[in-house]
Amino acid sequence: MSFSGKYQVESKENFEPFMKAIGFPDELIQKGKDVKSITEIEQNGDNFKVTITTGGKAIINTFTLGQETELESVTGEKIKTVVRREGNKLKTSMKGIESVTEWVDANTIVNTMTHGDIVYKRISKRM
Repeated sequence: MSFSGKYQVESKENFEPFMKAIGFPDELIQKGKDVKSITEIEQNGDNFKVTITTGGKAIINTFTLGQETELESVTGEKIKTVVRREGNKLKTSMKGIESVTEWVDANTIVNTMTHGDIVYKRISKRM
């Protein structure tokens, strides 16, 4: 199964509490709460390029499954981590945030980020 494709956020759960918990400024939280970001995934074997565009800002991360890499977090910080694949899920941990991206079906991905007891969920559909 290839994860490649372009997906747009359809819905978010717990966006504001999660962003506050990781130290995002209130003004950016207000700007971002209604923005429908677009995620483009390019997969070539175990190599991935993930581009997340929110408004005019893009975060581009490249990684190879199972190898240490430096990823840019939602706060803009560069963090060393390892991305693992477990079936239809990609998992990583970045500075106290557990991130799981799951392919629910051919057209839907769900990204869940957990920080302490706060769970932020984004559901995106293929464009």
